Amino acid sequence: MQLAFYFDQTRCTGCHTCVVACKDWHDLPAELVNWRRVNTYEEGTFPNVSVYHVFVSCNHCERPACAESCPEDAIFKRESDGVVLIDAEKCTACRACEDACPYGAIQFRTGDGSLAEKCNFCADRLANGETPVCVSSCPMRALDFGPSESLAERPGVAAKIRHLPDGARTTASLYVKPK
Repeated sequence: MQLAFYFDQTRCTGCHTCVVACKDWHDLPAELVNWRRVNTYEEGTFPNVSVYHVFVSCNHCERPACAESCPEDAIFKRESDGVVLIDAEKCTACRACEDACPYGAIQFRTGDGSLAEKCNFCADRLANGETPVCVSSCPMRALDFGPSESLAERPGVAAKIRHLPDGARTTASLYVKPK
């Protein structure tokens, strides 16, 4: 089974609650790293304008470019659910993974000795039968997660959306209902 995220762009208001909840749950320092991001885009000219938001994170790809590029095998895909994790004990901070990820999901804190880090799909919460904190915190219920096969069957899911890199090479585990 491959776990995936589902993002309903029609419901997202850009409130960043998912970002704050992620930072809080994982005790991430403000301004240094953002495992989860919400990017806002404005398009058009008056009177035909539109604003929409794009949920960006590690997509726990079926073929993760970050793992393929890691010379230390520090990044691996869990067989039980497809979650892509980093073994900090093996990471040498070579940054090959950062360059390889088309989504900018791999991040390093400023300063010497910073190791690769990214969304871990709230592996600790999954182990306790809970949902990822970004999903459970979203007030508009724009986020969900589950087995890739079931999310792919939801009505209105698009294979590709604007402002998100083409996931064909990595087969991103992200399903989006575009606005």
